Amino acid sequence: MDSTNGNGYVGLVIVSHSAAIAGGLAELVAQVAGPDVSIVTAGGGADGTLGTDGGLVLEALQAVHGPGAVVLVDLGSSVLSVRAALAELTPGEAERIVLADAPLVEGAIAAGVTASTGASLAEVAAAAEEARDVPKL
Repeated sequence: MDSTNGNGYVGLVIVSHSAAIAGGLAELVAQVAGPDVSIVTAGGGADGTLGTDGGLVLEALQAVHGPGAVVLVDLGSSVLSVRAALAELTPGEAERIVLADAPLVEGAIAAGVTASTGASLAEVAAAAEEARDVPKL
């Protein structure tokens, strides 16, 4: 898990069943978003297996500083892990986190680029979700 830098930009939390996918996507997004956008990952199980670990997800959400973060997830059970972790946060912490209904890769790229412009939490979340409608061909 990478930590946030708390610089005033909206950050991203990437949750995947694979630590390699989460880390690789964070690396890709960092290249297009630049160093000001904080990216925190929670990938794989606690023992290095595939899956999501609620404790790792909670740690990632608690690492969010600044105006908040948009959370992107890969598969259905990662949504359950994020929702369970959100329930463990204080209301003040939880209100600064948006779980985006977005494709993982395209949504993370769109959110990262938008966050790098200093956009608001709502604007970054909207960019992630709008990525669903961008055709590839």
